[in-house]
Amino acid sequence: MAQRRTDQDVLSKKDNESDNDLSIRDPVNDDSTTHSSDQILVLHPAPRARGWQRLLCSPFTIASLTLFFTLMALLWPGQRPIHPTNYTERTRRVLSSTPLIDGHNDLPLMLRIELHNRIYNGLFDFSKRLLGHTDLKRMRQGMWTIRDTLEQIDVTRRFISEHPRDLKYCDTATCVRKAFKSGHIASMIGIEGGHQVGSSIATIRQMYELGARYMTLTHNCDNAFATAASTIAADPKRHDEGLTNLGIIAVRYMNRMGMMVDLSHVSHQTMRDVLSVTRAPVIFSHSGAYGVSAHLRNVPNDVLSSLNQNGGIDMVVSVKEFLSIKSPEQASIYDVVDHVLFIAEACGWECVGIGSDFFGAALAPIGLEDVSKFPSLIELLMQQGVTDEQIRMLVGDNILRVWAAVEKRASEIQESGEKPAEEEYEERYWTEGLPGDPHMFRRGS
Repeated sequence: MAQRRTDQDVLSKKDNESDNDLSIRDPVNDDSTTHSSDQILVLHPAPRARGWQRLLCSPFTIASLTLFFTLMALLWPGQRPIHPTNYTERTRRVLSSTPLIDGHNDLPLMLRIELHNRIYNGLFDFSKRLLGHTDLKRMRQGMWTIRDTLEQIDVTRRFISEHPRDLKYCDTATCVRKAFKSGHIASMIGIEGGHQVGSSIATIRQMYELGARYMTLTHNCDNAFATAASTIAADPKRHDEGLTNLGIIAVRYMNRMGMMVDLSHVSHQTMRDVLSVTRAPVIFSHSGAYGVSAHLRNVPNDVLSSLNQNGGIDMVVSVKEFLSIKSPEQASIYDVVDHVLFIAEACGWECVGIGSDFFGAALAPIGLEDVSKFPSLIELLMQQGVTDEQIRMLVGDNILRVWAAVEKRASEIQESGEKPAEEEYEERYWTEGLPGDPHMFRRGS
């Protein structure tokens, strides 16, 4: 478990930190290594040294060159050594080379509730400090995804277009990395709950065409695809029916499209069922570890084990009730650390990511009140011995790897000649047409 501090100042600077050097280094060069040839003794006749050779070989010249290259190593961007306990500078260096991707942020829901999706009326300025968990300045300090079907996809796309200097809409993993390199905040769309597609696989297909790149199979209610965690929590004696027959078809068709299957909000049996039929890695966009907090919204140990084999990812949520079911009012950034470390231990560092659910809950954990506080989370993890490479995996590399794998698998399935799914909800009503319609086929009497 993460060691708690006695005070609440999780943002205080470390004693060894350089307050003057605020530049963002380029860690792409940090991975460079010095290659030295094997030590081999070869005897040759000694040639007579020329004048410039004698100059280069003089002790004074060698000492001067040594000093020069030492200073260059210290001053060249990305090459300055960082003390292992300088967590703030290590965090800056990691985030300067790796995009921090939050798997779930409900900002567009607030646009719907508070503005009725009207973002051009002059009342809304995203560049200024806003209440809640997210605005443009805090996103720049720390780091955002989405909800609510056609109108919300529309307002999300318009919202991104309204901020071209800062935001970039992305529908591929490659686009995210390009956006990050160009200084933009990559912004993606996900659909939270299969009820939003009207129990229709054809509608899932259209949502994908409109830009949604993941769909959570359920939200807080069952639907034609699967059982939700909330319905099991409301009636613990109820049998968990898991994934339906239509849900199996939907999951496998999402694999064919290249749409990520999100298992946050689904029941534990639904998780197990999906992992047994999916043909591509899955995600939990905002869930914790059941082994840390026994809330049904969190992922149990056996599912984490299956997730490791699947190649998927659990993106740790920041909702107090999920972080600490015993004392949610006291849930803090340290509980988030505990969930991250538990998942990494149970599933591997390849399995873990960040999925805050900011704007999806009233109160965020102490110390992680909004998106600007993500660097504080990274520093605390470093204090627990987490390496820079593991941090890179956590903040962005893992989800981008999963996304790319889903895209690759979709291409393979499509190239095999598999047709799009046509199945529909069994209880769907089909219109019969009007008497006298010119039918294509002869109808039975």
